[in-house]
Amino acid sequence: MKFLSILFTCFSLAFSLTFAESNPRARDLGVPFDGTPGHWNAITDVKGVAVGHTTLISGNGKLQVGIGPVRTGVTAIIPDSTDPFRPVFGAWYSQNGNGEMTGTAWLEESGMLTGPVMITNTHSVGVVRDAVIAWWAKHAPEKHPDLHPEDDWFLPVVAETWDGWLNDLNGFHVKPEHVFHALDSAATGPVAEGNVGGGTGMICNEFKGGIGTSSRLLDSRVGGYTVGVLVQCNYGTRSNLRIAGISVGKEIPKTPVKKDETGSIIVVIATDAPLLPTQLKRLVRRVPLALGRLGSISGNGSGDLFIAFSTANPGIDAAPQSTVSMLPNAAMNPLFEAVVQATEEAVVNAMVAAKDMTGRDGHFVPALPHERLRQLLEQYKRLEKPSPQSR
Repeated sequence: MKFLSILFTCFSLAFSLTFAESNPRARDLGVPFDGTPGHWNAITDVKGVAVGHTTLISGNGKLQVGIGPVRTGVTAIIPDSTDPFRPVFGAWYSQNGNGEMTGTAWLEESGMLTGPVMITNTHSVGVVRDAVIAWWAKHAPEKHPDLHPEDDWFLPVVAETWDGWLNDLNGFHVKPEHVFHALDSAATGPVAEGNVGGGTGMICNEFKGGIGTSSRLLDSRVGGYTVGVLVQCNYGTRSNLRIAGISVGKEIPKTPVKKDETGSIIVVIATDAPLLPTQLKRLVRRVPLALGRLGSISGNGSGDLFIAFSTANPGIDAAPQSTVSMLPNAAMNPLFEAVVQATEEAVVNAMVAAKDMTGRDGHFVPALPHERLRQLLEQYKRLEKPSPQSR
């Protein structure tokens, strides 16, 4: 099993790099979006933010608990790659709470996020949480010599969505070394999307889902700030899916996947705008507006959990006091708009990047068909010619 674990880790690194370099994105297919994306059109356009994945794919056929098939993984989002343990202001919001995001009680109380945000499958939250603590105990003193982990505590944020339709969920295939790899390999720059990391076994609107990302760069007249979004999407029904205002789901013949809205979505927002925790709470509560554009109803069985952080205001934990800056509330409308735009695009990017997948017991989930999507965009006069800088 140790050999397989190492093999999975090596595969994850090569697979993620190939994905980031070669996969088409929604704008490449002519899907129109509002707003101006950053250089990478990813959460990593916010300076310092890094993303890492470990992707676990093995086996086929009948489910054998503890053996496979395996279609899962873990994703790490680090707010500050130069110091992964620097506290930043943060906030979270539950649109529908049929899910888990650890560490949110203290996040709500303190308004500060310390360490990475991790995303995995539902039954791997515990092992990921414990592994992040071990990683913190090993590496935090390197950046903060005064820190003594044996006398301190750490409450990491770990979120989940359910991949049990494709994955041997109760086989507990995510191990501590996979968490360490996602954290240690986290990088700035392009981000792998689709069937990667925590999104490997996910389903979105009855098409293959997974990890997606996007960003928006605000005009210099309103601060020139950047807003980045990363999603792990595993929600929705085919009949409700809308892209660019088109009822795409109703236009594509259905391959039965599931009967009800029982999925979930995790959304992570990063920005370099100087926002206080109360303002980040306002920001993160705009996510449902984007999901509504795409047709989500946030069903009873859906865990729709969102988190936001600001990389501005370094030194907020300085003693005996620290000075912080903030944006006036009246200046936040462009940020609200950016969150809605980037979240909408991130979900579509996840679906466009994802590939067909067959998992446990032969369960098959098709990818969103690119050519059919382009035909619909053209039919409804919504097709937009991609530009070299549009990705």
